[in-house]
Amino acid sequence: ICNTGIRQFPDLTQIFSLEAHFILELCDNLRMTIIPQNAFQGMNNESLTLKLYKNGFEDIHSHAFNGTKLNQLILKDNKNLRRIHNDALRGATGPDVLDISSTALESLPSYGLEAIQVLNATSSYSLKRLPPLDKFSSLLEAVLTYPSHCCAFRNLRTEKQNLLLSIFDNFSKECESTMRKPTHEMQDDSAERNTHPFGTDDESSPYSYPTIFDDSEVAGFDFEYDFCQPKVLTCTPEPDAFNPCEDILGYSFLRVLIWFINILAIAGNFTVLLVLLTSHYKLTVPRFLMCNLSFADFCMGLYLLLIAAVDAQTSGQYYNHAIDWQTGSGCSTAGFFTVFASELSVYTLTVITLERWHTITYAMQLDRKLRLRHAVPVMAFGWAFSVGIAVLPLLGVSSYMKVSICLPMDIETGLAQAYILLILALNVVAFVVICACYIKIYVAVQNPELVAANKDTKVAKRMAILIFTDFTCMAPISFFAISAAFKVPLITVTNSKILLVLFYPINSCANPFLYAIFTKAFRRDFFLLLSKLGCCKSRAELYRMNYFSAYNSNCKNGGTATAPSKASQALLLLSALEK
Repeated sequence: ICNTGIRQFPDLTQIFSLEAHFILELCDNLRMTIIPQNAFQGMNNESLTLKLYKNGFEDIHSHAFNGTKLNQLILKDNKNLRRIHNDALRGATGPDVLDISSTALESLPSYGLEAIQVLNATSSYSLKRLPPLDKFSSLLEAVLTYPSHCCAFRNLRTEKQNLLLSIFDNFSKECESTMRKPTHEMQDDSAERNTHPFGTDDESSPYSYPTIFDDSEVAGFDFEYDFCQPKVLTCTPEPDAFNPCEDILGYSFLRVLIWFINILAIAGNFTVLLVLLTSHYKLTVPRFLMCNLSFADFCMGLYLLLIAAVDAQTSGQYYNHAIDWQTGSGCSTAGFFTVFASELSVYTLTVITLERWHTITYAMQLDRKLRLRHAVPVMAFGWAFSVGIAVLPLLGVSSYMKVSICLPMDIETGLAQAYILLILALNVVAFVVICACYIKIYVAVQNPELVAANKDTKVAKRMAILIFTDFTCMAPISFFAISAAFKVPLITVTNSKILLVLFYPINSCANPFLYAIFTKAFRRDFFLLLSKLGCCKSRAELYRMNYFSAYNSNCKNGGTATAPSKASQALLLLSALEK
């Protein structure tokens, strides 16, 4: 019944065929929208093949296939088919083959899948989740849309193999214990049963299968077939290198570490932002830059928190959530956060370093001092640049959907490859600028004759820590990312997740401590804030007195000084590092 204008499903219950293999072909009936209950009941008592393709079906009702023995159920190319009732196959036997290719189905029925041996679901893009795997107890071949779904069947295959090995191990142990019996006992037992000790199928024999195994262990197994010719479940498409069969974070220890790291990044940077923004002291250029840096690193902490939360939620069943996560707004948001935070953090670190170099180099030239009106447009450009770089993958330049950790790893096109190389090149340039500036600062003030050794050492240690954290964060990421951008990957996606958790967020965790929390100025502001809440009032008063004493001393010295000495430059450098 093909290519008609029929609106209602035809009454097929008056067909009583005695054919052993009955085939019904119902196709290209675009006005037919539903398959009702008992639609095929009584047509045939033997094997039935239903070819119901390219129709206008939108819904298949409960018990639609009741009373049939289905061999093949072909529902492909029903573009509008969005729902098969959970009980649509109730009352039916089979099907052995189910084809739902090119449909809009979002889920499969929970009943009636046990007999399916071949499942074809290609181009079924709305089918993002599979029923519980134990429903596919007879499945031998699956042709699906998404590679992640094959991970589910790979795990299922492993479980079946482990069960077979367990049964075989029990069998071997029983044989071994039997062989230890004295020979005359085995002969007596054999004579009594008039059979070989290992050849009987008599359930009363101590050597029969029911004696060795429990019924629950051997249920569903054909020993001659399962042991000699084990069933192999084949599934396509196979998972690729970008999406291996694993959870988002892959390793168990990373699942624990990422929570400590993201909490540290979020708590540290939030504290810095809170203290700096609530301080009653004047908003200086270093404070303004530190606020920007803390916000960028706070966003990196949010990215790690989002990844950790989704990993915990989907642990053990990521294959059923992979499509929703990677193609949804969650992964896009996480990807935007990490690229925006990374680029804004690197940009702000570079500006902070240049500001320190400028402060030391032109310490006595007040007309060249950086003001807030200079820093605001510089950081406005940094924000615009970071937002632009993070938005590009959302507009089709590379993609956040390529991997489960939502980094822009898509390098299929030349434009995407250029995008990745641009980001990496800018990060390398920023690191070189930071190193060069700190080296120049140190060389400018390093003078054993005029600077106390302990002050010189303190400057060197502080600079070494700043450069080391930047290098630890940027070097491994840049090295492996550049090789991957040229399509010569030196590390797998699974191992790259170690870099993501252990190296990628180092700056976000360390920056609030190195640039703020460990400085005297921040501690002063922190205790002053606590004093407003009724805590640590005496400590806050001490910091307040020290601040005014230092301020008055600087004003007196500033009035008589005529030229910067190396010692004063070193002290000014330490002051800049403290800020």
